[in-house]
Amino acid sequence: MNASAQAEQLAAATVADPRWAQVQARDAKADGSFYYSVRTTGVYCRPSCAARAARPENVRFHSTRAEAEAAGFRPCKRCKPDQPSLTEQYAAKVTEACRLIEAAETLPSLAWLAEQVGVSSYHFHRVFKTVTGLTPREYAVAHRAQRVRAGLARGGSVTEVIYDAGYNSGGRFYEESTALLGMTPSRYRAGGRDARIHFAIGQCSLGAILVAQSERGVCAILLGDDPERLARDLQDQFPRAELIGDDAGYADLVAQVVGFVEAPALGLDLPLDVRGTAFQQRVWQALRDIPPGRTASYAEIAARIGSPNAVRAVAGACAANALAVAIPCHRVVRSDGSLSGYRWGVERKRSLLERESQS
Repeated sequence: MNASAQAEQLAAATVADPRWAQVQARDAKADGSFYYSVRTTGVYCRPSCAARAARPENVRFHSTRAEAEAAGFRPCKRCKPDQPSLTEQYAAKVTEACRLIEAAETLPSLAWLAEQVGVSSYHFHRVFKTVTGLTPREYAVAHRAQRVRAGLARGGSVTEVIYDAGYNSGGRFYEESTALLGMTPSRYRAGGRDARIHFAIGQCSLGAILVAQSERGVCAILLGDDPERLARDLQDQFPRAELIGDDAGYADLVAQVVGFVEAPALGLDLPLDVRGTAFQQRVWQALRDIPPGRTASYAEIAARIGSPNAVRAVAGACAANALAVAIPCHRVVRSDGSLSGYRWGVERKRSLLERESQS
């Protein structure tokens, strides 16, 4: 093979690699997930490096810095891949702020948090929202909701739980309790007793589908082979709620969700009753930011929410998602692009991704 043909072959292999598009786009979100080296300069870079674009036949991809350096490449002096990236620095500051929020007895102010991590209030607010998908206040409220749920689950009195979670008054808590828990504290502690949840079960090309809605919004979208099993799963999720089925109005809601499953391009715009820990809500928001037809790895999601070492916890949050398709955990794949476990079966995951790629 002559040199020209070899160069063409190398260039074709690089262009066919999905990482090349991220390099061309200087995608900062890909920083840390891989590195690329340039044979003619002898350096390796981050995907977001602002240096002049290299010719594809001269580019090689590496999973880690150590791999690039073992191949004989040195760090680029422009993007400094051997030092924490700006994204990583931001993620560290946001992680520090999250710990401060979680340790605070009352909701800390935006100005105080920004001062603690050493940035301006405006910049801190923007970076926090970019990394976590939530504002600092939304994160604090979600964390307090988690503390309330844990306290009620342990059997503590409502008054004790209120003050242990950082509320200065019962009145303020009760103003927010329905938004925090989806129901009153006493109902929540009783397993949803007296809460009314309407549901309906239909059929789609992926099998049986159940859609349930509380007073706040859609609280469950379940997929499976056995309609009766789906109903039992809903009962397990809300053990003492009043479940109301066979409602014609909610059958129409099922039809809307089925339409989205069959044709993802239609979109799904429904009010959701999302219940989870603060960490789960950060993960689920990041999933909702993945466009149809695109995927992200568990490691990429962990990096986006500012917890790059929490890959397993991200996988756990995906598994805990009870809102199939509305919170698209089917768009999360392994780092090599292969499909991993899915609460409703890998074949359903593959089918959803195929439909989205074709729409």
